[in-house]
Amino acid sequence: MSDVLVVGGGPAGMAAALAAHRHGARVVLLEAGDDVGGQFWRHRGTGADEGVWHHGWDRFLALRSGLTRVEVVTNAHVWKLDRRDDAPPVVHVLVGEPDGQGRESRTYAPETLILATGAFERTLPFPGWDLPGVYTAGAAQALAKGERVAVGARVLVAGAGPFLLPVVSSLLRIGAGVAGVVEAAGPAQLARGWAARPWRLLAARHKTAELAGYVRELATHRVPYRTGAAVVAAHGTDRVEAVTVARLSADWAPVPGTERRIAADAVCVSHGFVPRTELAVAAGCVTGPDGSVTVDDRQRTSVPGVLTAGELTGIGGADLALAEGEIAGTVAAGGVPGPAAVRQRAVFREFAARMAAAHGIRPGWQAWLDDSTVVCRCEDVTAGALRHAVAVTGSRGLRSLKLTTRAGLGLCQGRTCGRTVEDLVPGLLDPGRTDRRPIALPLRLGELATSNREDVP
Repeated sequence: MSDVLVVGGGPAGMAAALAAHRHGARVVLLEAGDDVGGQFWRHRGTGADEGVWHHGWDRFLALRSGLTRVEVVTNAHVWKLDRRDDAPPVVHVLVGEPDGQGRESRTYAPETLILATGAFERTLPFPGWDLPGVYTAGAAQALAKGERVAVGARVLVAGAGPFLLPVVSSLLRIGAGVAGVVEAAGPAQLARGWAARPWRLLAARHKTAELAGYVRELATHRVPYRTGAAVVAAHGTDRVEAVTVARLSADWAPVPGTERRIAADAVCVSHGFVPRTELAVAAGCVTGPDGSVTVDDRQRTSVPGVLTAGELTGIGGADLALAEGEIAGTVAAGGVPGPAAVRQRAVFREFAARMAAAHGIRPGWQAWLDDSTVVCRCEDVTAGALRHAVAVTGSRGLRSLKLTTRAGLGLCQGRTCGRTVEDLVPGLLDPGRTDRRPIALPLRLGELATSNREDVP
């Protein structure tokens, strides 16, 4: 019987753990939160009303029920991987509340490792985005779904991608007023992604039903929806009071003279997601140009015994994550993936490609930054400081630029600003990536000193 360690308890990790268990493996699932479900099924409990807030809730309940036969460790924070020759890396974990004292140190040396660590939300900066009242769309949805809290009374939702719509739905359900939805992609870009060969979308037709439901909600509540525009500035003294929205060119550059000021006491912004790859990179997995982990048709990475599933392999949503998790767990336990999972993966990989074409970030957004715009909020580094550092120091690599400016060296370790910093300083001889972190998570020096690296169960 093989030993399989799964890191991440979202849709991909849950599906992988159950598939590996069904095929006879001993499975341990590590989840950093206090319950499984990930960001997609972020919930207060398992009460009857939760189904109103979550798509696929019955599927979640079935997966969660099945996990009673698997060892699930919650509040488990993987902080380091030690590579081994021809074997998956040793995994170092601290178990306990992330800001608590006395966390338990554990170490695993699995026969097979499945990484299902999900993604980070990406927000493109704009002047005033560091004002209180500016949230990521994911944070606003998490507060609504998990705490039943509205981030404001009059909220503007902006950015790019289908994720904006369920965020609006959550805000309306919790009683917030939504001033509008502003989608950066224009009609031509949207058509290139969604209108080409529309019959091929029939295989994912339940997504169309979801879209129709969101459209009905927008119409019922008279929420305006605007494409080809973006929030290019937020205004206020102690908190956001209004935003400026401008029409964008096809390249996402603001069109002069189209600015419009909209009153709002909260702004929710999301421009998609970035794979959370620091553990995969630490394991030595090869990544592609977009930063996602490269896998074969069995979800295997370039490292022997390491598989990945879900957003790590490319942003594709819960349906794709479930299919990839099923395949990865089956392969990890020595099984052969079933045709249904393989077919579902193909369908939703195409859906993901269409989504990227329709809503993918275009480089013209940098034109709405001025030199005083904060890029790294942890260390208060501005766009002007980054550009000046490159000019005066002749920085040849991303690492030296980070050390000079401290961009990406704060508490979030570049998870919020990393891709933005990479985009703002193109042409470096050694561009590197901000997801290369020998220590993946913040930890206390005392925890580092007392961690027992020989304690391998």
